[in-house]
Amino acid sequence: MKRAVITGPTGAIGIALIRKLIEENTEILVITRKESLRNNNIPVHPLITRIYCPLDGFGKLENTTGKKYDVFYHLAWMGAVGQGRHDMYMQNENVKYALDAVGAAKRFGCRLFIGAGSQAEYGKYEGTLKPDTPVFPTMGYGFAKLCAGQMTREYAHQLGLKHIWVRILSVYGPNDGLQSMVMSTICKLKAGETPQYTRAEQQWDYLYNGDAALALYLLGKNGQDGKVYVLGSGCVRQLSDYIMQIRDIVAPGTQIRLGDLPYNKDQTMYLCADLTEITNDVGFVPQISFEEGIRRTEKWLMECADVKIGSDREK
Repeated sequence: MKRAVITGPTGAIGIALIRKLIEENTEILVITRKESLRNNNIPVHPLITRIYCPLDGFGKLENTTGKKYDVFYHLAWMGAVGQGRHDMYMQNENVKYALDAVGAAKRFGCRLFIGAGSQAEYGKYEGTLKPDTPVFPTMGYGFAKLCAGQMTREYAHQLGLKHIWVRILSVYGPNDGLQSMVMSTICKLKAGETPQYTRAEQQWDYLYNGDAALALYLLGKNGQDGKVYVLGSGCVRQLSDYIMQIRDIVAPGTQIRLGDLPYNKDQTMYLCADLTEITNDVGFVPQISFEEGIRRTEKWLMECADVKIGSDREK
């Protein structure tokens, strides 16, 4: 892979992927909204070129770079967090924009389109998630991700492109939004606050964003056309254990309040990825333990406190 395109480059996965591609001496074209408050997160590097384009402009975006690219990573998505996940009209627009991204990938000369799916495509499933696990989404976000994965695969093949869809579980790390459990816990502990949670009995799978970037890079090199991959750590622990481990690293001895908050109506209680397919096909094995990932995230947060401003505005 000599050149790659990334949409949605300013989030936790996008920035980590940029850094991984730089390590591999890959030229990167990032497509981002000009007004995004998170554009300052994007590294300044000779291998990086920026194009400013909103999601609704992808359909008319032309390749004016004079170069052909190899892989198109589509990470951009509206309403990925909060109430936007239930906005059916907004999520329906995301499907169109994903199809527009496939067309852009063709115009930029790409051989492969890789789209970011979600655990939400499975709905409330209480077992280990595999590519062929039945999908029963329960919210607009999940419906749209499922539809986008299926429709972009068909459209990519119509245009002569290879296609990979990656259903991503819970990712944490530097540049993550402040609303996530991991980042909000670190911030509250650093501020001397007492974090409040549900009973935190969920069995959960967390993956460091640097490992997510490694997986996406490997899929860009050797992933199999037409496949769906599930991406997580492959390890499951009770959510309360993660919370206590964050506390012990960031602010040992601080009080943690479990059980103060109710579970969401559709709370998934078990989340774990089966990595068999992605490991067999491209050799992906997570490298960073949760403990090490939290230490790196805390260090980044303390060094880049100004980055937090506006960090929840774009996912």
